[in-house]
Amino acid sequence: MPGPDSKPGGPVLLNDESLRDGLQSPSVRDPSIAEKIEILHLMEALGINSLDIGLPGAGPRAVEHATALAREIANHKMTIKANCAARTHENDIRPIAEISQKTGLEIEAATFIGSSPIRRYTEGWSDDFLLKTTERAVKYAVSLGLPVMYVTEDTTRCDPETVKRLYSTAINCGARAIVICDTCGHATPMGALHLVRFIVKEVVVPSGMMIRVDWHGHCDRGMALANSMAALMGGAHCVHACGLGIGERVGNTQMDQMLVNLRLMGIPPWRDQDLSKLKDYCQAIARATGLPIPRNYPVVGDDAYRTGTGVHASAVIKAYKKNDVELANNVYSGVPAHYFGLEQIIEIGPMSGKSNVIFWLERQGLQATGEIVERILQRAKRSDRMLTKNEILECCQASATTAH
Repeated sequence: MPGPDSKPGGPVLLNDESLRDGLQSPSVRDPSIAEKIEILHLMEALGINSLDIGLPGAGPRAVEHATALAREIANHKMTIKANCAARTHENDIRPIAEISQKTGLEIEAATFIGSSPIRRYTEGWSDDFLLKTTERAVKYAVSLGLPVMYVTEDTTRCDPETVKRLYSTAINCGARAIVICDTCGHATPMGALHLVRFIVKEVVVPSGMMIRVDWHGHCDRGMALANSMAALMGGAHCVHACGLGIGERVGNTQMDQMLVNLRLMGIPPWRDQDLSKLKDYCQAIARATGLPIPRNYPVVGDDAYRTGTGVHASAVIKAYKKNDVELANNVYSGVPAHYFGLEQIIEIGPMSGKSNVIFWLERQGLQATGEIVERILQRAKRSDRMLTKNEILECCQASATTAH
């Protein structure tokens, strides 16, 4: 088995939960169908393997939106696959089959049930209730011709024997994918790795079947991304994530950051995937949900490739003068901008040097005389922030007026 410092053993799948689980964030608005379709096409452009198109058992709006997304996938012959969330109840599973029949698209039923002792105690559920409910739901979904992804909520706080019994029951009844959930963001990376290994060894291998193992994590302790990577190293095949990490409480694993790290780690198929639409994807989710992207957010935040620091900017500028964009994007960044259709931005502020000013002026097609450079630099040194474009142009104009 892979060690904790190794890479995932094979190709990694990604399932996008932005348009279902991500919308459980208490601060988002539910996007319109048109907005969801725009995001769907961006998922397709990024090569994301599958997405959750909704929980149709929630009511007419959910059915309408899930149907529209399924129809869009079918009509455009997209490669992305669809799944729908469902409680382990016939009333949630039946609408999935109806949408599948109506649109002609295969839809995987993601049937979920709480599993941890704390949830069982709260609900008054017995072990027998969980097993019978699981058996009934999975068999019903299979009888309707639906592929089944069986999900245990709060797996990371569940006792090992219950985990084994629930997954084994679901597999015996026809589920061909199981989802290990860190529903409350409880896990640590080593815990995630060992839990996945345990389930692969104790459930998947003894079943003798080809079972896809998924990891679904939350970020309550700030470790969703690390846990997801550890789960892959432990033997998981697929990670569930949301654009910008939206989701209930503080959110889910960040899909954009998964894509970035899989690309940088050279994990197939992501090492060769065109990710130039990554910022478009994140911006579309931000617009559609009403949650702005933090300026210091990795890769797609406004400040990700922006610098006004003299030493840093000088190194980047020297790389550009060598006509080496790759060097410029690596000399002061661990995440090369050109991998994601972006570039370094040199600005002018109180920590800038002359090289910043000269580079900025040259990029704008303006003359970088000694007087103009000095005037801009002095204004920057008196400022407590980066100068705006208008402020820099005012300095240029003032120099021109003085010259006359």
